[in-house]
Amino acid sequence: MPDNIASVGVKLKDLRKTKGASIDELSSQTGIPAATLIEIEGGRLSPPLGNIISLAKILDVPVGTFFGDTGDSPFCIVRSDARTPVSRFDSDKSKSCGYSYEGLGLQKRNRQMEPFLVTLDPVGKDQVEPNKHIGEEFIFVLEGQVEVNLQDHKDILNPGDSIYYDSNVPHIISCYGKEAATILAVIYAKEEMIIL
Repeated sequence: MPDNIASVGVKLKDLRKTKGASIDELSSQTGIPAATLIEIEGGRLSPPLGNIISLAKILDVPVGTFFGDTGDSPFCIVRSDARTPVSRFDSDKSKSCGYSYEGLGLQKRNRQMEPFLVTLDPVGKDQVEPNKHIGEEFIFVLEGQVEVNLQDHKDILNPGDSIYYDSNVPHIISCYGKEAATILAVIYAKEEMIIL
């Protein structure tokens, strides 16, 4: 579904230009390399959720803005057949961050948490970069096995296992083994995420 991630890149570029920021300035403020931002804006790289959260904070917009969310309802129901993956690619021209994700809280106004259903793809460990951003994360493994790297701690989670950690600790959450894994991830980035 390259169109979904291309639209995230277009929104990023529009927001950056509206703020009058250059790629280098945005890179400096977020810690995301300029080359990565260029690839995201060009629809060639699927941004990890941590990048989206960092960009939303610096650009002073709700996280849902990147996904076309208006955040105008007191509740949100997402039917299983209506979920839309945000970052799975079928093309060799686009690179994935090692997972695809589906927003489960879009349209809920004033939210302080961002819930996602995440599919972790079996990729080489060298392709997954450590991530860090404001807030906290809770992960519950639904299917498959998940490798967790938090600073100096490494562990394997199985279905039914969970982990809750501070997101400002460098972390890598990746698929373990040759089969894809599915997790429920809830990200809380404090008051910076509130949609008014």
